[in-house]
Amino acid sequence: SSADMSGIDADFICHKLAIHKEANPVVQQKRKLGGERREAIIAETQKLLDAGFIREVRYTTWLANVVLVKKNSEKWRMCVDYTNLNKACPKDSYPLPSIDKLRLMDKVFQQQIGRNMEV
Repeated sequence: SSADMSGIDADFICHKLAIHKEANPVVQQKRKLGGERREAIIAETQKLLDAGFIREVRYTTWLANVVLVKKNSEKWRMCVDYTNLNKACPKDSYPLPSIDKLRLMDKVFQQQIGRNMEV
């Protein structure tokens, strides 16, 4: 949870998307869900809200529907369909593999780097 990540600035771990200027916002049509799926979505969303990983956004111009996938354990896995959003994001010509993980490791082990640890 976000509480377990104390000492890490929220600006450091938050991701902001680069969107093509000519891209038009897409709002997917609301999908009808059965009772079991609706309850699973409410429970999973509440867990994410309580952990501070997501927050409610009002008057959004981009909306991606939740897609539920049944796991082997008969529980539901909540996924988000980012197809339209991915089309609107520019491709990175020079991607750095796992750069977010490298930055996090630098921050976590800042005291040890140069002492007893080499990066």
